[in-house]
Amino acid sequence: MKILVTGAQGQLGSTIAAGFAARADVVSLGRADLDLADSRAVERAIAAHRPGVIINCAAFNDVDGAEDRAVDAIQINSLAVRALARAAASSDACLVHFGTDFVFDGRQGDRPYTETDPPAPQSVYGASKLLGEWFAADAPRGYVLRVESLFGGTGHPSTIDRIVAAIRAGHPARVFVDRTVTPSFVHDVADATWRLLESRAPFGLYHCVNSGVATWFELAQEITHITGVDAELLPVRVAEVTLKARRPQYAALSNDKLRSAGIAMPSWRDALRRHLRSAC
Repeated sequence: MKILVTGAQGQLGSTIAAGFAARADVVSLGRADLDLADSRAVERAIAAHRPGVIINCAAFNDVDGAEDRAVDAIQINSLAVRALARAAASSDACLVHFGTDFVFDGRQGDRPYTETDPPAPQSVYGASKLLGEWFAADAPRGYVLRVESLFGGTGHPSTIDRIVAAIRAGHPARVFVDRTVTPSFVHDVADATWRLLESRAPFGLYHCVNSGVATWFELAQEITHITGVDAELLPVRVAEVTLKARRPQYAALSNDKLRSAGIAMPSWRDALRRHLRSAC
C-alpha cells in the first residue's frame, strides 16, 4: 500500500507517517514540499506519486487567529481539501481527512454528539473545518475522522501538555471546570486510522476519539493522580474567559459508530497514563 501524508510535520501527521512507515510505502509531505493552496500543485503531486491512500493531516489550527485570518483558514481547511478530494477521485485513491468537534455549537450538554447530529459551528475555524468535511465528500472513497483535544506525538504542545508542564513545575494550573471534552491520543487515532483502512470499513464520517467524557478540571485531577504531584488546580468557568473565537462548551463526541465498525478506542484515562509514561 502506498500512502501519501500531507501535513506530515505536524502533531498527527508525523505520528501517522512514522507509525505507518513499517507497514506501507509512505510519502511524507510537509508545507515546504507541497503548497496545498495551489490546486494544480496538489494535482501534480498526486499524479506523480500515485498513492492508493491520501491522508490529509494539514490544517489551519489557530482557532482565535482564524477570526482575523478567515481567508487563510478557508484556504487550508476547506479549499485544499477540495483539491485533495478531486485529485483522489481522479487517481482512484482513498482520502482520509480529519475533522473537529468545533463543527458543533456545544449547547447539547446531555450526551456526546454523534455523527448524525446537525453541525452548527460558532467560529470561523469551525465553519472552515465543516466546509472541508463537505469538500472531502468529493472523493468517492474516503473517511472523515473527527478528532478532539489532540495530545501526544510531536509538534506544538497540546492543552494537556501545558497542564502537565504547569503541574510538574509546581505552578497553579488554571483549567475549565465547565468545558467537557473527549480527548484524542494521537497514537490511538493513528492506530484507528490504520485499522479502518486495513479492514476496509464502510466509508464515511466517524468520530475518532478516546472513550469517556471529562471536563478539563477532571483531566487535570487525573494528571495529578498519575504523576503523584499535589498541584494547585484553579477552576475557571468559560464565561470568565474572553476568547476571540467561541468554543463549544459541551464538546464530547461519541465513538459508538467507530466501535460498531470493530474499532474500540481505549479510555482517555488509559491513553493519558500511556502518554505521561512516554513523556517521562
